[in-house]
Amino acid sequence: MAQRRYDERDVRVRPTKGSRPRTKQRPEHADAVSALVTGVDRGRYTVLVDAGGPDEHRTVAMKARELGRNRVVPGDRVDLVGDSSGEEGTLARIVRITERRTVLRRTADDTDPVERIIVANADQLVIVTALADPEPRTRMIDRCVAAAYDARMDVLLALTKSDLADPAELVAMYSPIGVKVVVTQTSGARDERVIHGLDDLRAALDGRMSVLVGHSGVGKSTLVNALVPDALRATGIVNDVTGRGRHTSTSAVALRVPSTDEPTWVIDTPGVRSFGLAHVDPQHLLGAFADLAAVAQECPRGCTHADDAPDCLLDEWVAGAPDEETSAARGARLESFRRLLASRLGDVDR
Repeated sequence: MAQRRYDERDVRVRPTKGSRPRTKQRPEHADAVSALVTGVDRGRYTVLVDAGGPDEHRTVAMKARELGRNRVVPGDRVDLVGDSSGEEGTLARIVRITERRTVLRRTADDTDPVERIIVANADQLVIVTALADPEPRTRMIDRCVAAAYDARMDVLLALTKSDLADPAELVAMYSPIGVKVVVTQTSGARDERVIHGLDDLRAALDGRMSVLVGHSGVGKSTLVNALVPDALRATGIVNDVTGRGRHTSTSAVALRVPSTDEPTWVIDTPGVRSFGLAHVDPQHLLGAFADLAAVAQECPRGCTHADDAPDCLLDEWVAGAPDEETSAARGARLESFRRLLASRLGDVDR
């Protein structure tokens, strides 16, 4: 029997994964529609299409593959393709994130290189702080002020539970450095609460997108529910032993505030226990302390303003206070700044 001769027709070549040439060209998505991201939940994004327009409606979207690891957060303005009608069972795709005006970030601690974007395009950071139950933590406030300064956002300090403690000390500490302060008080039973000072808070929020940040239990979600009656944000209580609140809000969500002259949004965020500033340049920290920055302009050239800085005028500023009360307040401010600076540089534990 003659031996069979083989030729190229007998060779079967299977296509490999890389056999198809790839292109760097991406679709332009010229028919994409704009939307505002209002919520994020396990890879699904609630967005408001044509926000503020005549055809405004909500829909659900997913992130397109071409966005890679780019994080989409509440406050983002995005472009959608696919079915953005909002009808049940439909799912659009987010293909672009438009340029962000502001970005509020935080890290797990002051040395963690991983930044976490909290919200985008917010005009104002509202630091919600209880005057008691739990006790106010001025170092946390200072950290939030520093993060807002770095993000080029305005700062509003919302003091809650003024029925339990006098707000005068904190007002005197932050008002002179350009931080707006509003004071609220709660009265009535838990299911029939009345928030006093809400009109002042609403006026401070009018026409802006504001993000609320604070520890659990400070009354943040209570304020949101008062501002947006149909928000139904869960509220919790403070542990009598630890003095800390229980996490009730589990995800950030943007909500429109009714009864305001201009379109107004608040973004409620989960309670935080820490606010790392690893993303903030240490040289920019002083700018968040306007009172200290004004004095430091006269410091010797190259002054680090740290504890061991020779001839730092910040120490003279504290020592030259007109009375003991002012000296104590200035000393607390300087200590807070230097602790932030040392923590950011890795000299001490936060």
